[in-house]
Amino acid sequence: MSYASVNPYTGDLIKTFADATDDEVELALNNANQAFLKWRETSFAQRAEILQRAADILRENKTKYAKILTLEMGKLLLEAEAEVELSAQIMEYYVKHSETLLAPETLPVADSSEGKATLHHEPLGVLLAIEPWNFPFYQIARILAPQLSAGNTLLLKHASNVPQAAAAFAKLMSEAGLPNGAFQQLYATRSQVEKIISSPLVRGVALTGSEGAGAVVAAQAGKAMKKSTLELGGADAFVVLQDAELEKTVKWAVFGRHWNGGQVCVSSKRMIIVKSVYDEFLSLYSQGVAALKAGDPMDVETTLAPLSSQAAADEVKQKIREAVAYGATATEVGPKVPEQGAFVQPTILTNLTADNPAYYWEFFGPVSMILPAKDEDDAVNIANDSPFGLGGSVFTADEKRGEQIAHRISTGMVFVNHPTMVKADLPFGGIRNSGYGRELIGLGVKEFVNHKLVNVVDIDAPF
Repeated sequence: MSYASVNPYTGDLIKTFADATDDEVELALNNANQAFLKWRETSFAQRAEILQRAADILRENKTKYAKILTLEMGKLLLEAEAEVELSAQIMEYYVKHSETLLAPETLPVADSSEGKATLHHEPLGVLLAIEPWNFPFYQIARILAPQLSAGNTLLLKHASNVPQAAAAFAKLMSEAGLPNGAFQQLYATRSQVEKIISSPLVRGVALTGSEGAGAVVAAQAGKAMKKSTLELGGADAFVVLQDAELEKTVKWAVFGRHWNGGQVCVSSKRMIIVKSVYDEFLSLYSQGVAALKAGDPMDVETTLAPLSSQAAADEVKQKIREAVAYGATATEVGPKVPEQGAFVQPTILTNLTADNPAYYWEFFGPVSMILPAKDEDDAVNIANDSPFGLGGSVFTADEKRGEQIAHRISTGMVFVNHPTMVKADLPFGGIRNSGYGRELIGLGVKEFVNHKLVNVVDIDAPF
């Protein structure tokens, strides 16, 4: 897998890490299972105490942890600090709510002869989490906090370009008092990942990543009869109706597309603009994008980060060239980005029609599709004409109308007058090629539990 820290801004190789050995993987599996046998018996209060301590450590060392994220994948330092805070908030959500969310439920029965029926939510066991590089801490927290709260234990296979972030999070949980084996990160190879999934000690796998990786892991999990969840790509629609407050809407559009360097599955990737305001939106949006400042992500004045690697930047540039070859118009916007670093010049794609394959692609970088719509019905049709179904937005001065439009957009999440939002107390997930399953809140904590019915029936009750 070539686990290595490479600074995306300087291109410097910082450190390499050896792949896990097969013996290390086997030991980790056994340790995770032994830890589960004890962890499942711990109280919610004990689990919450450890998660709260981890949240406190994150906050006390916010800048230290943030610099690891910026160093390894080029995230703006201010955004990295916000990610550290969000990770702490996710842990605290489950500190406060996991016991209530997982409390046994008394079921209403039609007749007392059916007995006293109770639904219990019990942990499954060892889980494998496969996580991407774009949010190195948040992605871990999003699976770790609910599943540890539920009584499961975790093995982590993180992205190969954020090995220090993976190690730092494992050390964090150890410092917080998590028992040995309950959370372990492995520099695993692809063949070892398949071995882990097929192990009888592992009861489920959660992946956040590409469609290709999701298809492979889902197939492996299905073959092994294991539960899986997939959080994959997205091409969020950003629908602008005629009555939208245009200046405020444009500011959200620029932010929604370019935060984290545009490397977000819920970025506002497809701007769908009702024709009556299309020209004005495009003019204002172009000005907003041109005002972004590309540079050192450690510098608080920088507002456009490099991509996570030179390979990622090269891939986005190639996809732009292909989109143009198929008939799209690509307009580079703003001052030239630095030659040093994995930067991509902010680019606006127009004249992009459904017969162009790029119309259906996800651009993981600062590339904006601007698509005209005849009216709001046409805007909904364009929004739904996508293989993805993760998030989306509707901008209008009429909130009730915006909510009605939101119900017509076929995705897992839709926001009115805001880009798709990521918060500790909101669920996350999509449909179609964006995956299946949900993370966060009660939906996330119940993805990998056994919903066990326990029914106490009078021995003389009829069958």
